[in-house]
Order: sequence, then C-alpha cells, then structure tokens
Amino acid sequence: MGVGAGAGTFWRWWTAGTTSLVGSAVGAVALPLTALTVLDASPFEMGLIAAASYVAWIVIGLPAGVITQRLPLRGTQVGADLARAAAVASIPLAWWWGQLTVAHLVVTALVVSFANVLFDVANSTFLPSIVERDQLQSRNSLTSATHAASQLSGPSLGGLAVQVLGAVPTLLVDAISYLVSAALLRTLPARRVDAPDRWPPMGALIRQGWRFVAHHPVMGPGMWAATAINFVCGAQLALYPLYLVRELHAPAGLVGVLLAVEGVGALVGAALTNRITARLGTARALVVAALVTVVGAFLVPLGTGWPAYAAFAAGNVVFSCGTVVLSVTTRTYRQIASPPDLLSRVMATVRFVSWGAIPVGGLVAGALAGPIGARATLLLFAASLVCAPLALLLSPVRRLRDLTDHDRDAEAAPVPQPVAGR
Repeated sequence: MGVGAGAGTFWRWWTAGTTSLVGSAVGAVALPLTALTVLDASPFEMGLIAAASYVAWIVIGLPAGVITQRLPLRGTQVGADLARAAAVASIPLAWWWGQLTVAHLVVTALVVSFANVLFDVANSTFLPSIVERDQLQSRNSLTSATHAASQLSGPSLGGLAVQVLGAVPTLLVDAISYLVSAALLRTLPARRVDAPDRWPPMGALIRQGWRFVAHHPVMGPGMWAATAINFVCGAQLALYPLYLVRELHAPAGLVGVLLAVEGVGALVGAALTNRITARLGTARALVVAALVTVVGAFLVPLGTGWPAYAAFAAGNVVFSCGTVVLSVTTRTYRQIASPPDLLSRVMATVRFVSWGAIPVGGLVAGALAGPIGARATLLLFAASLVCAPLALLLSPVRRLRDLTDHDRDAEAAPVPQPVAGR
C-alpha cells in the first residue's frame, strides 16, 4: 500500500468513480437521443458528436502523461470533474433558452473529452500508489465490474428518465454526478510531486514514454490490439443509437435496455478475468479475448424485427466480455511492468493510440452510414476487427503463457560480453 494510503482511500476513490460512471452512463443515452429527437441530427452529425467525445486523446493524449506527472493529482481530478459538470449542465440551459444546436453538443463533447483525458490518466496512475502489486488485477477487475454495473443500470435508467423527463433534462443527472465525484475526490490525500530542479523538455519525456511502449514486445502488440477494438467501438458509439432508432425503430425505453446489455457482458468479463487468466495464462487469455470480440461484433447487426434485438443484445454481451478481459489484463500488466517514473507516460501513450482510434472510427462510421446504412457499416467494422487477434498472434505474445514470462526471460538472459578486436 502506498505511503499514507489505506483501504478507506481506495474506497473513496472507487465511490467517486462509481458515482460519475452511473451519471455518465445515463448521459450516454440522453446525449445522442437529444441529438436525434430534439435536433434531428444526421448520421454524419452523430458521427461528429461521437468523435468529439474522444478526439482529445489525439490532441493531448501524449502530453497528458507529462502534465499529470507534474500537476497535483487530486487537483487535476477535481478540476476535470468540475469542468465536465459545467459543460454538461450548459446543454439544458441552452435548451431552456431556445439556443441549443448540434454545434453546442459537439463543443460540449469536446470539453468533456479534454477533461476525460487528464482525469483518466491521473486516475489510472493513482491506483498503483494505493494498492499492493499482488492486488492490482483484482482491483482492476473490480473497477471494470463497477463500470459494467454502471453500464448495465445507467442506460436503463437513462432510457426511463428520457421517457419521463425528456432527453435534455436527463443530462442534469450526469452533471450532478460529476459534482459528487469532485466532492469525494477532494477528500483524498494530495500527492506530493518530487519535482527536479529543472524538468526535461516535454518532447523528450513524451518520446521516452513512446519508445518504451512502442518497442516493448508485449505492451506494443497489446496496444495495437486495443486500438483495433477501439476503432470499432468508435463506430458503435456513433451508430448504435442511429441503428436502433432509425433502422430497427426501437422506442427510447428499449434503446436504453439494449445499450445497457453491454454492461452484462462487461460484468461477466470482469468477474471471470481472474479465472480465465489463471487457467489459460494472461498471454493466451489476450488472444482468446480478442477473437471473442470479433464474434460479438459480427452478431450485433444481424436479423430483423425482434430477432434483430436479440442478436444486438447477444453480440453486445459477447463483444464487451472479450473487451473487458483484454482491457483488465493489459492494464494490469502495464501497471506492473512499467517503471514508476514512466507509468503516467506509458498510460498516456497507450490511450493516445488506442483511444485516439475511437473518434476516427466514429467519423468514418458516420460518413459511411449515410450512403450504405448503419447495418452494412457495422458489418464492415466487424470485419476490420480481425486485426486485433492478428496483432497478438504475429508478435512474441503467441509464444507466452503469461505476459510476465517475457520479463522473467529478459532478466534471465545472459548479458552479452564484448568480443575481442571490436
């Protein structure tokens, strides 16, 4: 356990995250329904909103690791929460004043996106400081299970709230959740940064983190597999509400339920990650999980009528289950295998690449869905997901049972001796 940290610190951290996760899950239903039902957004505009929600990872994803390393951790998290609360609350205000536009939704998504980047890097960097190394995977599984539970309950609550209150007023739930999170995080101990007399240039620090991840024989392939999955996630974020509302003609309440089913798969994946990795090994579990996501992505857009709803739900469960197993396993390995002074930059590098694929996927999906339809676009993205298992199978990961086997092999390797005459 980190110095001065205790179980209470972890649970306050967890409670803050859980509160904002539930609010965000409610907002994830209310925001696209606001665009569709209040502003009659086009497929491209839906893709633009989805892309704006993650584009900050492309813009400041790499510097975020350095920024987080230098700033007070608690202040960064609280400030991000307050910024997100203000941005989301501006939507109901603009609506009540009769000034709400799609551009306003895009700008709000951008503000939340930039705040999310700093918050998420800070959050993932904070966890290893309050949790013992041998508990990291179980704690990461718990946070993923919590995320799954919020995805399970939040969209259902969001769909119900939209039917009762309307799409725009429901967004106030999301704004309030960020304020509660900020109040809880404010009670966490402040991190004291041991700053050098002079920080190295930001570019040098960013390059150091990038080289460590990109050249790492285990972290690198894991990052590219996650990137392929997130590219498809971007398309799903943009097209799921559009597909359900305009092609399957699902009512708002059912849209919330069907989107919430993702949480079932994530909950199952989080609950089974430790068992799966213990039985198969962490490296083999990664490959299996990547293959499972491909199956799930192909199931989602199949069928018509009620069979289509069933296929969407089943595919959503399978896809999210595989995604969570891969996410928990790779995140835990990064937290264990990264040097402490590089951890924030490692996390930022991986998320810059993998989460940066989300807005790209959203934009491409939005552009394709107009001429060919949401169903055909989802099938095309499912085919592209084959890149995820290939990234692992074409790397040293395929020869390992556990990811940490690589580290043990590297430590056991003989040190090359200089050859005479060279």
